[in-house]
Amino acid sequence: MKLLFQSLRLTLVFTFLTGLLYPLFVTGVAQLAFHDKANGTPSLLAQKFTSPKYFWPRPSAGDFGTVPSGASNFGPTSAALRKAVQERRDKLGANAPADLLYASGSGLDPHISPEAARFQIARVAAARGVGAEKIAALVEKFVEPPQLGFLGEPRVNVLLLNLALDRLN
Repeated sequence: MKLLFQSLRLTLVFTFLTGLLYPLFVTGVAQLAFHDKANGTPSLLAQKFTSPKYFWPRPSAGDFGTVPSGASNFGPTSAALRKAVQERRDKLGANAPADLLYASGSGLDPHISPEAARFQIARVAAARGVGAEKIAALVEKFVEPPQLGFLGEPRVNVLLLNLALDRLN
Protein backbone atom coordinates (compact mmCIF):
# COMPACT_ATOMS: atom_id res chain seq x y z
CA MET A 1 0.00 0.00 0.00
CA LYS A 2 2.91 2.30 0.82
CA LEU A 3 4.30 1.78 -2.70
CA LEU A 4 0.92 2.68 -4.23
CA PHE A 5 0.77 6.00 -2.35
CA GLN A 6 4.35 6.84 -3.30
CA SER A 7 3.54 6.14 -6.94
CA LEU A 8 0.41 8.26 -6.77
CA ARG A 9 2.30 11.15 -5.13
CA LEU A 10 5.05 10.99 -7.76
CA THR A 11 2.46 10.92 -10.53
CA LEU A 12 0.76 14.02 -9.14
CA VAL A 13 4.06 15.87 -8.63
CA PHE A 14 5.31 15.13 -12.14
CA THR A 15 1.92 15.89 -13.66
CA PHE A 16 2.04 19.28 -11.93
CA LEU A 17 5.66 19.92 -12.98
CA THR A 18 5.51 18.72 -16.58
CA GLY A 19 1.86 19.35 -17.30
CA LEU A 20 1.44 22.78 -15.75
CA LEU A 21 4.61 24.52 -14.57
CA TYR A 22 6.84 23.68 -17.54
CA PRO A 23 4.27 24.72 -20.22
CA LEU A 24 3.58 27.96 -18.33
CA PHE A 25 7.33 28.66 -18.09
CA VAL A 26 7.91 28.02 -21.82
CA THR A 27 4.89 30.15 -22.74
CA GLY A 28 6.13 32.98 -20.53
CA VAL A 29 9.63 32.89 -22.03
CA ALA A 30 8.15 32.83 -25.56
CA GLN A 31 5.89 35.78 -24.80
CA LEU A 32 8.79 37.80 -23.41
CA ALA A 33 11.44 36.89 -25.96
CA PHE A 34 9.39 36.35 -29.13
CA HIS A 35 6.10 38.15 -28.50
CA ASP A 36 5.18 38.68 -32.18
CA LYS A 37 5.90 35.10 -33.21
CA ALA A 38 4.61 33.40 -30.05
CA ASN A 39 1.02 34.35 -30.81
CA GLY A 40 1.06 33.02 -34.36
CA THR A 41 0.32 34.73 -37.62
CA PRO A 42 -2.11 33.98 -40.45
CA SER A 43 0.68 34.51 -43.00
CA LEU A 44 2.05 31.08 -42.09
CA LEU A 45 -1.01 29.34 -43.56
CA ALA A 46 -2.08 29.41 -47.18
CA GLN A 47 -5.28 31.28 -47.90
CA LYS A 48 -7.68 30.43 -50.71
CA PHE A 49 -7.51 33.08 -53.43
CA THR A 50 -9.47 32.46 -56.63
CA SER A 51 -10.05 35.97 -57.98
CA PRO A 52 -7.90 36.85 -61.02
CA LYS A 53 -6.85 40.07 -59.27
CA TYR A 54 -4.89 38.09 -56.68
CA PHE A 55 -1.88 35.82 -56.84
CA TRP A 56 -2.92 32.21 -56.38
CA PRO A 57 -1.21 29.88 -53.91
CA ARG A 58 -0.26 26.29 -54.52
CA PRO A 59 -3.21 23.91 -54.91
CA SER A 60 -4.42 22.32 -51.69
CA ALA A 61 -5.56 18.72 -51.34
CA GLY A 62 -7.62 19.76 -48.27
CA ASP A 63 -9.11 22.90 -49.86
CA PHE A 64 -7.03 25.08 -47.49
CA GLY A 65 -8.81 23.78 -44.40
CA THR A 66 -6.61 23.29 -41.34
CA VAL A 67 -8.45 20.26 -40.00
CA PRO A 68 -8.29 18.12 -43.16
CA SER A 69 -4.83 19.45 -44.08
CA GLY A 70 -2.44 17.05 -45.67
CA ALA A 71 -1.38 15.61 -48.94
CA SER A 72 -3.64 13.76 -51.33
CA ASN A 73 -1.29 10.74 -51.06
CA PHE A 74 -1.59 10.21 -54.80
CA GLY A 75 1.52 8.57 -56.20
CA PRO A 76 3.24 9.36 -59.51
CA THR A 77 1.24 6.64 -61.28
CA SER A 78 -2.13 7.82 -59.94
CA ALA A 79 -4.75 8.55 -62.59
CA ALA A 80 -6.46 10.99 -60.19
CA LEU A 81 -3.23 12.96 -59.75
CA ARG A 82 -2.63 13.01 -63.50
CA LYS A 83 -6.18 14.26 -64.07
CA ALA A 84 -5.91 17.00 -61.40
CA VAL A 85 -2.58 18.21 -62.76
CA GLN A 86 -3.91 18.20 -66.33
CA GLU A 87 -6.96 20.24 -65.29
CA ARG A 88 -4.68 22.78 -63.61
CA ARG A 89 -2.38 22.82 -66.66
CA ASP A 90 -5.38 23.42 -68.94
CA LYS A 91 -6.47 26.33 -66.74
CA LEU A 92 -3.02 27.90 -66.30
CA GLY A 93 -1.26 27.00 -69.52
CA ALA A 94 1.39 24.56 -70.63
CA ASN A 95 4.28 26.55 -69.14
CA ALA A 96 2.86 26.79 -65.62
CA PRO A 97 5.46 26.22 -62.88
CA ALA A 98 5.21 22.90 -61.05
CA ASP A 99 4.27 24.49 -57.74
CA LEU A 100 1.06 25.82 -59.31
CA LEU A 101 0.23 22.37 -60.65
CA TYR A 102 1.01 20.13 -57.67
CA ALA A 103 -0.35 20.53 -54.13
CA SER A 104 2.02 20.98 -51.22
CA GLY A 105 2.53 18.20 -48.71
CA SER A 106 0.50 19.95 -46.01
CA GLY A 107 -1.97 21.64 -48.33
CA LEU A 108 -1.35 24.81 -46.32
CA ASP A 109 2.01 26.01 -47.65
CA PRO A 110 1.77 29.82 -47.85
CA HIS A 111 4.69 30.18 -50.24
CA ILE A 112 5.16 29.82 -53.97
CA SER A 113 8.36 30.05 -55.96
CA PRO A 114 9.37 33.41 -57.42
CA GLU A 115 8.86 31.80 -60.84
CA ALA A 116 5.25 30.94 -59.95
CA ALA A 117 4.64 34.51 -58.79
CA ARG A 118 6.24 35.95 -61.93
CA PHE A 119 4.11 33.60 -64.05
CA GLN A 120 0.98 35.26 -62.62
CA ILE A 121 2.04 38.91 -63.04
CA ALA A 122 0.32 39.47 -66.42
CA ARG A 123 -3.01 38.07 -65.19
CA VAL A 124 -2.98 40.08 -61.95
CA ALA A 125 -1.91 43.29 -63.72
CA ALA A 126 -4.66 42.93 -66.34
CA ALA A 127 -7.33 42.17 -63.71
CA ARG A 128 -6.31 45.21 -61.65
CA GLY A 129 -5.70 47.53 -64.56
CA VAL A 130 -2.17 48.24 -63.30
CA GLY A 131 1.04 48.15 -65.28
CA ALA A 132 2.84 44.81 -65.23
CA GLU A 133 6.08 46.59 -64.28
CA LYS A 134 4.51 47.87 -61.07
CA ILE A 135 3.24 44.40 -60.15
CA ALA A 136 6.61 42.84 -61.06
CA ALA A 137 8.43 45.29 -58.79
CA LEU A 138 6.08 44.37 -55.95
CA VAL A 139 6.70 40.65 -56.52
CA GLU A 140 10.47 41.17 -56.40
CA LYS A 141 10.08 43.11 -53.15
CA PHE A 142 8.38 40.06 -51.58
CA VAL A 143 10.89 37.41 -52.68
CA GLU A 144 12.31 35.94 -49.47
CA PRO A 145 15.81 34.43 -49.61
CA PRO A 146 16.58 30.92 -48.36
CA GLN A 147 16.56 30.70 -44.57
CA LEU A 148 19.97 31.53 -43.09
CA GLY A 149 21.10 32.16 -46.66
CA PHE A 150 21.36 28.48 -47.61
CA LEU A 151 18.38 26.47 -46.33
CA GLY A 152 15.64 25.93 -48.90
CA GLU A 153 14.84 27.98 -51.96
CA PRO A 154 13.78 31.58 -52.51
CA ARG A 155 10.03 31.95 -51.99
CA VAL A 156 7.13 34.40 -52.00
CA ASN A 157 4.47 34.50 -49.29
CA VAL A 158 1.21 34.75 -51.25
CA LEU A 159 -0.88 36.28 -48.46
CA LEU A 160 1.62 39.05 -47.74
CA LEU A 161 1.96 39.78 -51.46
CA ASN A 162 -1.82 39.97 -51.90
CA LEU A 163 -2.21 42.26 -48.91
CA ALA A 164 0.41 44.55 -50.43
CA LEU A 165 -1.50 44.44 -53.71
CA ASP A 166 -4.63 45.68 -51.95
CA ARG A 167 -2.66 48.55 -50.43
CA LEU A 168 -1.28 49.38 -53.88
CA ASN A 169 -4.69 50.25 -55.36
